[in-house]
Amino acid sequence: MIKAIVTDIEGTTSSIDFVHQTLFPYAKAHLRSFLRAQARRPEVAVQVHAVAEAEGRQLTLEDAADVLERWIAEDRKATPLKALQGMIWAQGYAAGELEGHVYPDTPDYLRRWHAQGLGLYVYSSGSVEAQQLIFGHTAYGDLTPLFSGYFDTRIGGKREVASYRHIVAEIGLPAGEVLFLSDIGEELDAAREAGLATTQLLRDAQAKAFPQHPSARDFSEVRV
Repeated sequence: MIKAIVTDIEGTTSSIDFVHQTLFPYAKAHLRSFLRAQARRPEVAVQVHAVAEAEGRQLTLEDAADVLERWIAEDRKATPLKALQGMIWAQGYAAGELEGHVYPDTPDYLRRWHAQGLGLYVYSSGSVEAQQLIFGHTAYGDLTPLFSGYFDTRIGGKREVASYRHIVAEIGLPAGEVLFLSDIGEELDAAREAGLATTQLLRDAQAKAFPQHPSARDFSEVRV
C-alpha cells in the first residue's frame, strides 16, 4: 500500500516550458543586477564563494556572473546556481512578475491525495526555496500546506540510487510504500532500484517513454 508520494516538478506537476522559457530567462536577465545589489548578503556571498570553489579559481563578481550564465545555458544542476536562482525568483514572485505554473489537474489531485492521508513530498533539481515559490504562488492558491517535505540536489543527484534511499530514510517509510512520480526514465530507474514504486508522467511531447515503468498522461491515471 502506498503511503507517500514523492513528485518531480518539471513535466510532472508543472510544464517544462514554464521552467525553461519563463524561470530560467528571468533569472538570467536579473542575475548581474541581483549580484551587484545583494553580494554582501551572507546567503548570497556563500553561494558566490561556492561557485569559485566549483571552478577551482578566484572569481570577481563579474567572473562569477559569467560562470553562472554559462551554467544556466548548460542547464547545470549545480547547488549554488539553484540557490541563487531561487533568491532571484523570490523577488520576481514578490513583485508579481512571476506566477508558479501547475497543470490544472495538479491542485485537484494533490488535495485528494492529501485528504486520503498520503504524505506528499517534492524532489526536484531546483532548490527547496524555488520549489516552495512555485507551489506557493499558483493561480490555484498556495499549495505548500499540502506538502510534508521538500528535497533538492543537496540530498543527491536525481539519477543516483543513493538519493532515493536517503529520501525514504528521511520520510521514515519502507521504500515500497513510497511512490515516485517523474517524466524522466533514468530518475525512475534509480528510484525503482532503491525499492520505490514508480510512475512515469507523459504530459509533454519531450518525454521519452520508459515501458518498464507504469505511465500516466496526467494525475487522474496515477494509481496509488
